[in-house]
Amino acid sequence: MIVNKRCPTELKTSDFFYELPPELIAQHPAEQRDHSRLMVLDRATGKWEHRHFYDILDYLRPEDVLVINDSKVIPARLYGHAEGREDAALELLLLRQRDLDTWECLVKPGKRARVGSRAVFGEGLMTTEVLEIAEEGNRIIRFTYDKERYKTIYEVLAQIGMMPLPPYITETLKDSSRYQTVYAREEGSAAAPTAGLHFTPELLERIQKKGVAIAPVMLHVGLGTFRPVKAERLDEHVMHTEFFSISQESAELINERKAKGGRLICVGTTSCRTIESAAEEDGHIPAMSGDTGIFIYPGYRFKAVDALITNFHLPESTLLMLISAFYDRDRIMEAYAEAVKERYRFFSFGDAMLIQ
Repeated sequence: MIVNKRCPTELKTSDFFYELPPELIAQHPAEQRDHSRLMVLDRATGKWEHRHFYDILDYLRPEDVLVINDSKVIPARLYGHAEGREDAALELLLLRQRDLDTWECLVKPGKRARVGSRAVFGEGLMTTEVLEIAEEGNRIIRFTYDKERYKTIYEVLAQIGMMPLPPYITETLKDSSRYQTVYAREEGSAAAPTAGLHFTPELLERIQKKGVAIAPVMLHVGLGTFRPVKAERLDEHVMHTEFFSISQESAELINERKAKGGRLICVGTTSCRTIESAAEEDGHIPAMSGDTGIFIYPGYRFKAVDALITNFHLPESTLLMLISAFYDRDRIMEAYAEAVKERYRFFSFGDAMLIQ
Protein backbone atom coordinates (compact mmCIF):
# COMPACT_ATOMS: atom_id res chain seq x y z
CA MET A 1 0.00 0.00 0.00
CA ILE A 2 1.20 3.51 -0.75
CA VAL A 3 1.71 5.50 2.42
CA ASN A 4 1.36 9.22 3.03
CA LYS A 5 4.68 10.93 2.40
CA ARG A 6 4.13 13.83 4.78
CA CYS A 7 4.21 13.47 8.52
CA PRO A 8 0.61 13.70 9.82
CA THR A 9 1.58 16.43 12.28
CA GLU A 10 2.70 18.59 9.35
CA LEU A 11 -0.64 18.36 7.56
CA LYS A 12 -2.97 21.32 7.79
CA THR A 13 -6.62 21.76 6.90
CA SER A 14 -5.57 23.84 3.90
CA ASP A 15 -3.68 20.82 2.51
CA PHE A 16 -7.08 19.35 1.67
CA PHE A 17 -8.35 22.28 -0.39
CA TYR A 18 -9.01 21.92 -4.10
CA GLU A 19 -10.67 24.09 -6.74
CA LEU A 20 -14.09 22.91 -7.86
CA PRO A 21 -16.13 24.60 -10.60
CA PRO A 22 -19.61 25.27 -9.12
CA GLU A 23 -21.33 23.61 -12.07
CA LEU A 24 -19.83 20.24 -11.02
CA ILE A 25 -21.78 20.25 -7.75
CA ALA A 26 -24.61 17.81 -8.47
CA GLN A 27 -27.98 19.43 -7.88
CA HIS A 28 -30.04 16.32 -8.49
CA PRO A 29 -29.45 12.55 -8.47
CA ALA A 30 -28.64 10.56 -11.59
CA GLU A 31 -31.73 9.46 -13.51
CA GLN A 32 -30.96 5.88 -12.53
CA ARG A 33 -29.13 5.27 -9.24
CA ASP A 34 -26.52 2.85 -10.53
CA HIS A 35 -25.79 4.84 -13.70
CA SER A 36 -23.58 7.30 -11.83
CA ARG A 37 -19.95 7.29 -12.90
CA LEU A 38 -17.37 5.35 -10.88
CA MET A 39 -13.68 6.14 -10.53
CA VAL A 40 -11.71 3.07 -9.41
CA LEU A 41 -8.43 3.67 -7.58
CA ASP A 42 -5.99 0.78 -7.19
CA ARG A 43 -3.74 1.41 -4.18
CA ALA A 44 -1.26 -1.30 -5.25
CA THR A 45 -0.59 0.12 -8.72
CA GLY A 46 -1.53 3.76 -8.20
CA LYS A 47 -3.66 3.64 -11.36
CA TRP A 48 -7.29 4.64 -11.82
CA GLU A 49 -10.10 3.65 -14.18
CA HIS A 50 -13.27 5.41 -15.30
CA ARG A 51 -16.35 3.19 -15.15
CA HIS A 52 -20.04 3.32 -14.19
CA PHE A 53 -21.40 2.31 -10.82
CA TYR A 54 -23.15 -0.80 -12.16
CA ASP A 55 -19.62 -2.03 -13.02
CA ILE A 56 -18.89 -2.34 -9.28
CA LEU A 57 -19.71 -6.02 -9.67
CA ASP A 58 -16.48 -6.49 -11.66
CA TYR A 59 -14.42 -5.48 -8.63
CA LEU A 60 -16.16 -7.58 -5.99
CA ARG A 61 -15.02 -11.11 -5.17
CA PRO A 62 -17.35 -13.92 -4.04
CA GLU A 63 -15.65 -14.13 -0.63
CA ASP A 64 -16.01 -10.40 0.13
CA VAL A 65 -18.37 -8.77 2.61
CA LEU A 66 -20.02 -5.45 1.76
CA VAL A 67 -20.77 -3.32 4.83
CA ILE A 68 -23.67 -0.88 4.46
CA ASN A 69 -25.10 1.79 6.77
CA ASP A 70 -28.85 1.21 6.97
CA SER A 71 -29.66 4.37 8.94
CA LYS A 72 -32.67 6.24 7.54
CA VAL A 73 -32.82 9.98 7.00
CA ILE A 74 -35.66 11.67 8.84
CA PRO A 75 -37.40 14.87 7.68
CA ALA A 76 -35.27 16.67 10.24
CA ARG A 77 -35.66 20.29 9.11
CA LEU A 78 -38.52 22.22 10.68
CA TYR A 79 -39.77 25.76 10.08
CA GLY A 80 -41.84 27.56 12.69
CA HIS A 81 -41.92 30.63 14.89
CA ALA A 82 -41.42 31.72 18.46
CA GLU A 83 -44.47 31.12 20.63
CA GLY A 84 -46.81 34.12 20.44
CA ARG A 85 -44.73 35.77 17.72
CA GLU A 86 -45.59 34.64 14.21
CA ASP A 87 -43.17 37.23 12.81
CA ALA A 88 -40.23 35.62 14.68
CA ALA A 89 -39.31 32.78 12.29
CA LEU A 90 -37.23 29.81 13.45
CA GLU A 91 -35.50 26.96 11.65
CA LEU A 92 -34.59 23.72 13.45
CA LEU A 93 -32.40 20.86 12.32
CA LEU A 94 -32.71 17.76 14.50
CA LEU A 95 -29.25 16.28 14.94
CA ARG A 96 -29.38 13.64 17.60
CA GLN A 97 -32.00 12.01 19.78
CA ARG A 98 -31.23 12.24 23.53
CA ASP A 99 -34.39 10.38 24.56
CA LEU A 100 -37.82 9.79 23.04
CA ASP A 101 -38.82 13.44 22.65
CA THR A 102 -35.61 15.31 23.49
CA TRP A 103 -33.15 16.15 20.72
CA GLU A 104 -29.96 18.06 20.17
CA CYS A 105 -30.68 20.60 17.42
CA LEU A 106 -29.20 23.37 15.37
CA VAL A 107 -31.36 26.49 15.61
CA LYS A 108 -31.42 29.58 13.40
CA PRO A 109 -31.37 32.29 14.57
CA GLY A 110 -29.82 31.25 17.86
CA LYS A 111 -30.86 34.47 19.60
CA ARG A 112 -34.47 33.22 19.52
CA ALA A 113 -33.56 29.97 21.25
CA ARG A 114 -32.59 30.95 24.76
CA VAL A 115 -33.07 28.47 27.61
CA GLY A 116 -36.78 28.30 28.43
CA SER A 117 -37.94 29.78 25.13
CA ARG A 118 -40.78 28.04 23.34
CA ALA A 119 -41.68 27.71 19.66
CA VAL A 120 -44.51 26.41 17.49
CA PHE A 121 -44.24 24.22 14.39
CA GLY A 122 -46.72 22.78 11.90
CA GLU A 123 -49.41 25.30 12.87
CA GLY A 124 -49.47 23.92 16.39
CA LEU A 125 -48.94 20.21 15.71
CA MET A 126 -45.69 20.43 17.65
CA THR A 127 -44.31 22.81 20.25
CA THR A 128 -40.78 22.99 21.63
CA GLU A 129 -38.92 24.22 24.68
CA VAL A 130 -35.19 24.88 24.88
CA LEU A 131 -33.80 22.99 27.90
CA GLU A 132 -30.13 23.86 27.67
CA ILE A 133 -27.37 25.12 25.40
CA ALA A 134 -24.88 22.42 24.42
CA GLU A 135 -21.42 22.54 22.84
CA GLU A 136 -20.96 24.62 19.70
CA GLY A 137 -24.15 26.47 20.54
CA ASN A 138 -26.48 23.57 19.75
CA ARG A 139 -29.72 23.45 21.72
CA ILE A 140 -31.18 20.58 23.72
CA ILE A 141 -34.89 20.79 22.93
CA ARG A 142 -37.95 18.97 24.25
CA PHE A 143 -40.75 18.34 21.72
CA THR A 144 -44.42 18.15 22.69
CA TYR A 145 -47.23 16.79 20.48
CA ASP A 146 -50.54 14.93 20.74
CA LYS A 147 -49.56 11.45 21.99
CA GLU A 148 -53.05 10.10 21.32
CA ARG A 149 -52.86 11.11 17.67
CA TYR A 150 -49.19 10.30 17.05
CA LYS A 151 -47.36 7.27 18.46
CA THR A 152 -43.86 8.77 18.03
CA ILE A 153 -42.21 12.02 17.04
CA TYR A 154 -41.33 10.45 13.69
CA GLU A 155 -45.00 10.40 12.70
CA VAL A 156 -45.22 14.15 13.39
CA LEU A 157 -42.01 14.83 11.47
CA ALA A 158 -43.45 12.94 8.51
CA GLN A 159 -46.30 15.47 8.51
CA ILE A 160 -44.44 18.74 8.99
CA GLY A 161 -40.69 18.12 8.51
CA MET A 162 -38.58 18.57 5.40
CA MET A 163 -35.72 16.46 4.06
CA PRO A 164 -32.51 18.13 5.28
CA LEU A 165 -30.66 18.59 2.00
CA PRO A 166 -27.17 20.12 2.24
CA PRO A 167 -26.95 23.90 1.59
CA TYR A 168 -25.01 23.41 -1.65
CA ILE A 169 -28.09 21.76 -3.19
CA THR A 170 -30.24 24.68 -4.25
CA GLU A 171 -32.69 22.89 -6.54
CA THR A 172 -35.90 21.34 -5.21
CA LEU A 173 -35.81 17.56 -4.83
CA LYS A 174 -38.94 16.23 -6.54
CA ASP A 175 -38.73 12.74 -5.05
CA SER A 176 -37.56 12.66 -1.42
CA SER A 177 -36.87 8.92 -1.66
CA ARG A 178 -33.85 9.74 -3.82
CA TYR A 179 -32.13 11.16 -0.72
CA GLN A 180 -32.59 7.77 0.92
CA THR A 181 -30.78 4.49 0.29
CA VAL A 182 -32.95 1.61 -0.90
CA TYR A 183 -31.95 -0.33 2.22
CA ALA A 184 -32.60 2.45 4.76
CA ARG A 185 -34.24 0.96 7.85
CA GLU A 186 -33.69 2.67 11.21
CA GLU A 187 -34.81 6.30 11.47
CA GLY A 188 -32.43 8.81 12.96
CA SER A 189 -30.05 10.43 10.45
CA ALA A 190 -29.90 14.15 9.70
CA ALA A 191 -28.15 13.48 6.39
CA ALA A 192 -27.94 10.56 3.99
CA PRO A 193 -25.00 8.12 3.91
CA THR A 194 -24.61 9.15 0.28
CA ALA A 195 -22.28 6.45 -1.03
CA GLY A 196 -25.18 4.04 -0.67
CA LEU A 197 -27.48 6.10 -2.89
CA HIS A 198 -25.99 4.41 -5.98
CA PHE A 199 -27.30 0.94 -5.16
CA THR A 200 -30.54 -0.46 -6.59
CA PRO A 201 -32.37 -3.57 -5.35
CA GLU A 202 -31.44 -5.27 -8.62
CA LEU A 203 -27.74 -4.46 -8.26
CA LEU A 204 -27.72 -5.69 -4.65
CA GLU A 205 -29.36 -8.92 -5.79
CA ARG A 206 -26.68 -9.44 -8.45
CA ILE A 207 -23.97 -8.76 -5.87
CA GLN A 208 -25.41 -11.40 -3.53
CA LYS A 209 -25.80 -13.89 -6.37
CA LYS A 210 -22.08 -13.52 -7.00
CA GLY A 211 -21.52 -14.74 -3.44
CA VAL A 212 -20.73 -11.41 -1.79
CA ALA A 213 -22.22 -11.09 1.70
CA ILE A 214 -23.98 -7.89 2.76
CA ALA A 215 -23.66 -6.86 6.40
CA PRO A 216 -25.73 -3.89 7.63
CA VAL A 217 -24.40 -1.68 10.41
CA MET A 218 -25.89 1.59 11.62
CA LEU A 219 -24.52 5.06 12.25
CA HIS A 220 -26.99 7.93 12.58
CA VAL A 221 -25.42 10.69 10.52
CA GLY A 222 -25.26 13.92 12.46
CA LEU A 223 -23.03 16.90 13.01
CA GLY A 224 -19.88 14.80 13.35
CA THR A 225 -20.01 13.81 9.69
CA PHE A 226 -20.54 17.20 8.07
CA ARG A 227 -19.31 19.74 10.61
CA PRO A 228 -16.60 21.90 8.95
CA VAL A 229 -13.02 21.81 10.17
CA LYS A 230 -12.18 25.22 11.61
CA ALA A 231 -8.84 24.32 13.20
CA GLU A 232 -5.68 24.91 11.18
CA ARG A 233 -4.04 21.74 12.49
CA LEU A 234 -5.88 18.45 12.07
CA ASP A 235 -5.10 17.23 15.58
CA GLU A 236 -6.91 20.26 17.00
CA HIS A 237 -10.27 19.35 15.43
CA VAL A 238 -12.75 17.58 17.70
CA MET A 239 -15.46 15.43 16.15
CA HIS A 240 -19.04 15.61 17.38
CA THR A 241 -20.16 12.16 18.55
CA GLU A 242 -22.69 10.06 16.66
CA PHE A 243 -24.53 6.89 17.68
CA PHE A 244 -23.62 3.61 15.99
CA SER A 245 -24.59 -0.03 16.31
CA ILE A 246 -23.30 -3.38 14.99
CA SER A 247 -25.56 -6.39 15.47
CA GLN A 248 -24.33 -9.82 16.52
CA GLU A 249 -25.42 -11.22 13.15
CA SER A 250 -23.45 -8.63 11.17
CA ALA A 251 -20.37 -8.96 13.39
CA GLU A 252 -20.32 -12.74 12.97
CA LEU A 253 -20.78 -12.44 9.20
CA ILE A 254 -17.95 -9.92 8.87
CA ASN A 255 -15.56 -11.94 11.02
CA GLU A 256 -16.41 -15.15 9.21
CA ARG A 257 -15.70 -13.63 5.80
CA LYS A 258 -12.48 -11.98 6.98
CA ALA A 259 -11.27 -15.26 8.49
CA LYS A 260 -11.73 -16.95 5.10
CA GLY A 261 -9.68 -14.30 3.30
CA GLY A 262 -12.49 -12.09 2.10
CA ARG A 263 -12.20 -8.33 2.02
CA LEU A 264 -14.24 -5.99 4.18
CA ILE A 265 -15.56 -3.34 1.80
CA CYS A 266 -17.29 -0.38 3.40
CA VAL A 267 -19.99 1.53 1.58
CA GLY A 268 -19.35 5.10 2.65
CA THR A 269 -17.31 6.89 5.27
CA THR A 270 -20.01 6.36 7.90
CA SER A 271 -19.77 2.57 7.56
CA CYS A 272 -15.99 2.90 7.65
CA ARG A 273 -16.07 4.98 10.84
CA THR A 274 -18.49 2.50 12.41
CA ILE A 275 -16.24 -0.47 11.67
CA GLU A 276 -13.05 1.27 12.77
CA SER A 277 -14.72 2.52 15.95
CA ALA A 278 -15.57 -1.04 16.95
CA ALA A 279 -12.58 -2.92 15.53
CA GLU A 280 -10.12 -4.54 17.89
CA GLU A 281 -6.37 -4.32 17.23
CA ASP A 282 -6.38 -7.65 15.38
CA GLY A 283 -9.26 -6.55 13.12
CA HIS A 284 -11.92 -8.57 14.92
CA ILE A 285 -15.34 -6.85 14.93
CA PRO A 286 -17.44 -7.24 18.10
CA ALA A 287 -21.19 -6.68 18.25
CA MET A 288 -21.67 -3.39 20.05
CA SER A 289 -23.38 -0.02 20.11
CA GLY A 290 -22.40 3.34 21.50
CA ASP A 291 -21.13 6.78 20.60
CA THR A 292 -18.20 7.46 18.31
CA GLY A 293 -16.23 10.62 17.77
CA ILE A 294 -13.52 8.91 15.75
CA PHE A 295 -11.61 11.30 13.50
CA ILE A 296 -9.66 9.47 10.80
CA TYR A 297 -6.96 11.45 9.02
CA PRO A 298 -3.52 10.65 7.53
CA GLY A 299 -1.40 8.74 9.99
CA TYR A 300 -4.31 6.59 11.18
CA ARG A 301 -3.74 2.82 10.96
CA PHE A 302 -6.81 1.00 9.68
CA LYS A 303 -7.58 -2.14 11.65
CA ALA A 304 -10.28 -3.83 9.56
CA VAL A 305 -11.36 -2.00 6.37
CA ASP A 306 -9.86 -3.33 3.12
CA ALA A 307 -11.69 -1.28 0.48
CA LEU A 308 -13.98 1.73 0.42
CA ILE A 309 -16.82 2.93 -1.80
CA THR A 310 -17.34 6.65 -1.39
CA ASN A 311 -18.52 9.84 -3.08
CA PHE A 312 -16.47 12.94 -3.92
CA HIS A 313 -16.25 15.14 -0.83
CA LEU A 314 -16.10 18.82 0.00
CA PRO A 315 -12.71 20.54 0.16
CA GLU A 316 -11.15 20.61 3.63
CA SER A 317 -13.74 18.17 4.99
CA THR A 318 -13.18 15.34 7.48
CA LEU A 319 -14.46 12.95 4.82
CA LEU A 320 -11.73 13.96 2.38
CA MET A 321 -9.22 13.55 5.19
CA LEU A 322 -10.53 10.04 5.90
CA ILE A 323 -10.07 8.80 2.35
CA SER A 324 -6.65 10.45 2.27
CA ALA A 325 -5.78 8.36 5.33
CA PHE A 326 -7.02 5.23 3.57
CA TYR A 327 -4.85 5.86 0.53
CA ASP A 328 -2.36 8.69 0.02
CA ARG A 329 -3.20 12.39 0.26
CA ASP A 330 -1.21 13.35 -2.83
CA ARG A 331 -2.75 10.58 -4.94
CA ILE A 332 -6.25 11.43 -3.71
CA MET A 333 -5.77 15.07 -4.64
CA GLU A 334 -4.48 14.00 -8.06
CA ALA A 335 -7.54 11.77 -8.50
CA TYR A 336 -9.81 14.67 -7.56
CA ALA A 337 -8.07 16.87 -10.14
CA GLU A 338 -8.67 14.13 -12.69
CA ALA A 339 -12.33 13.94 -11.68
CA VAL A 340 -12.68 17.69 -12.20
CA LYS A 341 -10.99 17.41 -15.58
CA GLU A 342 -13.30 14.55 -16.59
CA ARG A 343 -16.36 16.49 -15.37
CA TYR A 344 -17.43 14.09 -12.66
CA ARG A 345 -20.37 15.20 -10.51
CA PHE A 346 -19.48 16.03 -6.90
CA PHE A 347 -20.93 15.72 -3.40
CA SER A 348 -24.18 14.10 -2.17
CA PHE A 349 -25.92 13.50 -5.52
CA GLY A 350 -22.64 13.11 -7.40
CA ASP A 351 -20.57 10.24 -8.72
CA ALA A 352 -18.67 7.58 -6.81
CA MET A 353 -15.18 6.28 -6.17
CA LEU A 354 -13.93 2.81 -5.27
CA ILE A 355 -10.60 2.70 -3.44
CA GLN A 356 -9.22 -0.83 -3.27
